[in-house]
Amino acid sequence: MAARKRRELFTILETSADTETNTVSDGEECPLNLSVDVKWFEIPFRKPDSDSEEEELQENEGETEFKSTAAADETADSASYIAGGGCNIILVTGNGIKHEEYAEEYAEESYYSTSNNCSETTSTDSDIDFSDLEEEEHSGLFSSDDLLDEDCTSPDFWGEPDQVISIEPFTAVSGPQHSLGDDADTLDYFRLLFPDSLFEHMVEQTNNYALYRQRRSGRSDAHWHPTDLREMRAYIGLNILMGINQLPDYGMYWASDIFIGNAGFKKTMTARRFEKLNQNIHLCDRESEPTRGELGYDGLYKIRPLLDVVENTMWDSYAPNRCLTIDECAITSKGRFSPTQYMPSKPLRKGLKVWMLCDSRSGYCHRTRVYVGKPGEEAALGVARKAVTSLVRGLEAKHHHIFMDSFFTSVPLLQRLLRDGLYACGPTHPARRGYPDTLKPRNVGKLAPGEFYQCQHGNLVATVTRDAKVMSCLSTNSAPGIVGISPSRQRDGDSDGDSSGGGGGIGPCGMGLGVPRPLPLLLYQENMRGVDLCDQLRECYQVGRPCKKWWRYFLWFYVNLCIVNAYVILRETRSGAPPAGFNGKQFTQRHFRVRLAQQLIGDYQGARGMERAARKRHADSPLEYGHRLERMSERSRRCRNCTNKGLRHESVFGCKICNVHLCRGGCFSEFHK
Repeated sequence: MAARKRRELFTILETSADTETNTVSDGEECPLNLSVDVKWFEIPFRKPDSDSEEEELQENEGETEFKSTAAADETADSASYIAGGGCNIILVTGNGIKHEEYAEEYAEESYYSTSNNCSETTSTDSDIDFSDLEEEEHSGLFSSDDLLDEDCTSPDFWGEPDQVISIEPFTAVSGPQHSLGDDADTLDYFRLLFPDSLFEHMVEQTNNYALYRQRRSGRSDAHWHPTDLREMRAYIGLNILMGINQLPDYGMYWASDIFIGNAGFKKTMTARRFEKLNQNIHLCDRESEPTRGELGYDGLYKIRPLLDVVENTMWDSYAPNRCLTIDECAITSKGRFSPTQYMPSKPLRKGLKVWMLCDSRSGYCHRTRVYVGKPGEEAALGVARKAVTSLVRGLEAKHHHIFMDSFFTSVPLLQRLLRDGLYACGPTHPARRGYPDTLKPRNVGKLAPGEFYQCQHGNLVATVTRDAKVMSCLSTNSAPGIVGISPSRQRDGDSDGDSSGGGGGIGPCGMGLGVPRPLPLLLYQENMRGVDLCDQLRECYQVGRPCKKWWRYFLWFYVNLCIVNAYVILRETRSGAPPAGFNGKQFTQRHFRVRLAQQLIGDYQGARGMERAARKRHADSPLEYGHRLERMSERSRRCRNCTNKGLRHESVFGCKICNVHLCRGGCFSEFHK
């Protein structure tokens, strides 16, 4: 292959630390969100069977050089390339990068490692999570999503990495989509995601459910009166503040101790009223709920009205940027819900699984899908493949770049996304059908750190490399042969500065030569952070209290998610400037939440007299149960009925339901009329 043609195959890239500092430059012609100081060079492909090409390759070997800054010139002389078996190889030794012939007698490495912690390896330069590989094998979803195209297993499907990658530029509109002015405050941004119509629906269903409970029990609730829109907003505001000022029990917010009790909570509503709202808050009509087996049964019926509203508002309020992340998050739960998942490799080992489509930079969540099992159609189509196609619906032909973990990535899925005008990248498992047989562990053997092989079929590139451990990757948005080296910082206690496990000299400021990584691996590392960033923002301040009802966790999860999304929209709309009236230097998420809770509560104050009035029952009420005269205490106290008439009488008897002392005469019946 001629040297001129060989150079035309790939693009030599060069980035610095300030390449992607501006979030607006998402559509520029540059590596996708690569913010690290990466030095790029090209490894031209060479067929091993051609003697003429091998001679020409040796003649032009000295022409290959790093396109980098002056700091990288010290290591440029040690960079070279070799090729064998139709694949690209890089070997790293203690003195840098050098030529090495591939040994076919390598002892095969145990690929199916049982360890889920990548930090146990000698390399600390990789942030890739390989834990999902083990989850797939144990969850039974490992091969169900591999609906194979007929040509994937053909011997001629995969070829040598010598084809040109075609990537269409991203030109779609992206970013916040709203008409709010400069005077908009935190509540206005929150209403974009959580509109007033949803509050009104919660008020209606909460009142209906309170009556439903009373009819089922056969008695009325003396301490309940219908709620309204202002009180529901105040209730949500108090739950937001509980995530900032966290106490072990919500009753402590109304404690009489001046060091524990919160004056704002006491002023807004009583502890009993807050407890009643906790008991009766609802999102659906329980009387019309279909049971399991009936027509129209929905496992998420209790939160379906919330999902229908929030999913639309999240999608309409922010147009997706070029790079997007698909990953799963877990919601802690103490309730009984059959789709609860056990994920031993995750920080939260047991919880409710939600798949999320998030922006790789800001962490904005565009869409979610709740996992409720895989019956019927889902089992036939594949859970992972169905989840991805559902999350990216509406992005067809817009040329977004989707990054996902090994649970989702497969050859048929990437082919499907490419046909829909979407590029994708992510690690995969080599045992999945369609993955090239030449790159499987039994054929590749043991890889040295930085060594990699590649195969190609059009835009689809398969890569196997070794970073912290052996990794198999599929991509449709990166050219083969492009390699980047990011400097690795010296670890404390290392005298030789080798922090990558692959060796290398020490550069300026204690920086050593890192392990070379193929372009798909680097793109995945830099753009797979979207869901993690969203989780970090969401987990900082929890909303709501633990309970035994599973759907409550989803309610507080989506309220919290709307807060995070509203904060991202405000931050990008105002370019980091705080709203009017804020006197601090930096407007953080904590300030956003406190300000939002204060605006939700407003000047609302619950009337204690309404609760006292609710205690009084009519004698002809059909739900008159439980009120009886009984001994209240050993010490006598003033009769409430006599006190109301201006008299002073004391009694040890009274009504425990009303929590008042009453005389044994006619005061009991007179008080309850």
